[in-house]
Amino acid sequence: MKEREKLGSRIGFLMLSAGCAIGCGNVWKFPWMTGQFGGGGFVLVYVLCLLLLGLPSLTMEFAIGRAAQASPVKMYPKLEKPGQKWHIHGVLALLGNVALMSFYTVVAGWMLYYFIMFLFGKSSDLGFVGMITNPTVNVVFLLATVIIGFTVLCFDLQGGLERVTKYLMVALFVLMLVLALHSATLPGAGEGLSFYLVPDFSKIDGSVIVGAMNQAFFTLSIGIGSMAIFGSYIGKDHTLLGESVNVIIMDTFVAITAGFIIFPACFTYGIEVNAGPSLLFDTMATVFNNMNGGRFWGSLFFLFMVFAAFSTVLAVFENILACVREMTGWSRPKGCVACGIGIFLLGLTTALGYSVFSFQPFAEGSAWLDFWDFIVSTNLLPLGAFVFSIFCCYKIGWGWDKFIEEANAGKGLKVQPWMKPIFKYFVPVCVAALYIYGLATFGWK
Repeated sequence: MKEREKLGSRIGFLMLSAGCAIGCGNVWKFPWMTGQFGGGGFVLVYVLCLLLLGLPSLTMEFAIGRAAQASPVKMYPKLEKPGQKWHIHGVLALLGNVALMSFYTVVAGWMLYYFIMFLFGKSSDLGFVGMITNPTVNVVFLLATVIIGFTVLCFDLQGGLERVTKYLMVALFVLMLVLALHSATLPGAGEGLSFYLVPDFSKIDGSVIVGAMNQAFFTLSIGIGSMAIFGSYIGKDHTLLGESVNVIIMDTFVAITAGFIIFPACFTYGIEVNAGPSLLFDTMATVFNNMNGGRFWGSLFFLFMVFAAFSTVLAVFENILACVREMTGWSRPKGCVACGIGIFLLGLTTALGYSVFSFQPFAEGSAWLDFWDFIVSTNLLPLGAFVFSIFCCYKIGWGWDKFIEEANAGKGLKVQPWMKPIFKYFVPVCVAALYIYGLATFGWK
């Protein structure tokens, strides 16, 4: 039997895991959700959700992956007791990764398109609506995203994915700091940061809490095995609670810094903060087109967005590829071709969803992107976190003792006995309650 591929270093694991977590969820979705949900209050609830729900869930997902040394479709059969059906969630996890890439690859393509337009000085006519309704732009840049992603993964784990992601993440952190410092010099910085950082508790309601939970799971990619696969690529030198803390710190740094970049710009140029998904594209294009050196800063900003998007695309592509290879026995190149074709064809629904394949699954104005996001963010991520918590904490699954043995192996922060009620009761009860509330209050029509 061929030996399982391993990452070459701990920093590679941390950068890959953080790269999977850090992406469009941090720098595209987090700012527009913050704007729509009232600013500082949403940020506060989001951080609490990361700590109380995200951290335990991420630790459990890493533990399952490391103990099984397998992809999501194969990890449950290795850990569950004979006759149990936990492996059904493994299949759902794979489908969740595919559904995520059915729209995420298109969004990554949008970032690439904006970067190229700014780089070549063609940004004056850019607009979000014009872009998403242009079939050629969407299909071409979806194809480019898929080809770039799976070309990297054709190489072995250390030579391809690990090496590229390390450079991507370092460049990402540097670009973010430069852009945040620049935004701090804008005339509206004080007003923008006040909206962003000072909580208005009157605006915090059930919908804000549900939105914050879903965003926390989305940005960490928890619940669909995206993180379990990286747990399966590492040894037992370090505890998993400590590694989870490191990933969440990097993830939160990027999300919070994205707000430092965007909200001062919004208040400086009088742009609505509750514009929704178009916020980043229309806001930042307007900002850069109306400032000295706008072409340079715009190119820099959307290059950063490309790095953020591709760090997640590569990580989730790897998860899908690992599942397919374990089921078929295919080589990396063969698996990459098959997975690339499948992701591209499904991505066409989103790419053409605002033009050729018009589809309104929910309220007026919704499209394929909203449908795929509903499947992943509203359903599979919270449900997956719930399944992980039951599987790890109760005897009907893997069980608390085996989970603790795995999670606490190595040096670093360990799961303490006083934390057991958080993992065993608080996480599943909160996730289930917020999931039900979220479905009851969802904007169906």
